Amino acid sequence: MSELRKAAEDLQDPRDSRGLMDVQQMEAEQEGGASPWSSSSSVSSSYSACAVSLLHDAQPSMVTDLVGFLLLKYHRKQPTTRAEMLSIFLREYQHHFPAVFSQASEYMQLVFGVDVKEVDPGGHWYVLVPTLGLTCDGMLGDGQSMPKNGLLVMLLCMIHLEGERLPEEEVWGALSKLGLRAGREHFIYGEPRELITKAWVQEGYLEYRQVANSDPARFEFLWGPRAHAEISKLQVLEHVHRASRRGPSSFPSLSDEAASDEEEEA
Repeated sequence: MSELRKAAEDLQDPRDSRGLMDVQQMEAEQEGGASPWSSSSSVSSSYSACAVSLLHDAQPSMVTDLVGFLLLKYHRKQPTTRAEMLSIFLREYQHHFPAVFSQASEYMQLVFGVDVKEVDPGGHWYVLVPTLGLTCDGMLGDGQSMPKNGLLVMLLCMIHLEGERLPEEEVWGALSKLGLRAGREHFIYGEPRELITKAWVQEGYLEYRQVANSDPARFEFLWGPRAHAEISKLQVLEHVHRASRRGPSSFPSLSDEAASDEEEEA
């Protein structure tokens, strides 16, 4: 099994264990890199395409090593500095740091739902926090698993972009293209059915209910009360736009609708 998977599971310090699996191999395990959201919306497809593009823009081993280090810091709830990252990973390649750090930060956000935020520009200090201001750290209580908020944010985006509710069959059709299938353990997200129909429902981020008058019974996903309380629809759209490297003006109807919803709720 890949060293990245082992390092992620064991949460070893990169200073003690190096040589994480390169990102291209990681993507190959995700069944050929197909866009996981193509069945949902063009915006969601762009979001996924951005995640795939991250795998080819910077030196793979440097990016994956830095991602492993940032995951360790997130688990330990420790800040880090530019100097610390340079001293560990890029002593001889300092000119690569901006590109490597940018790609690692985007990967942390899209895959793990973790933002790398600069809190002291003068000293280049960074903290790692759940994206969109979520109060859940994404590790679901055990404190040792991989953060899973990246998938949660993707689902919340899909639900909103598909009209506030998403049929279960569309969810599984999309997730299957990401290599996620019910009953099959994933090295980051675990068993996906347990995660999306139970864990996140119990956490209040998702609602999973039977479609009214459906026979045979069909089910759908909606935002849960905690999602409504912690994040706004406009935040979700801005997150999608950033990920797809497009501004809100590229999707004026979606942005106008979200802004209108925010005004009504206020």
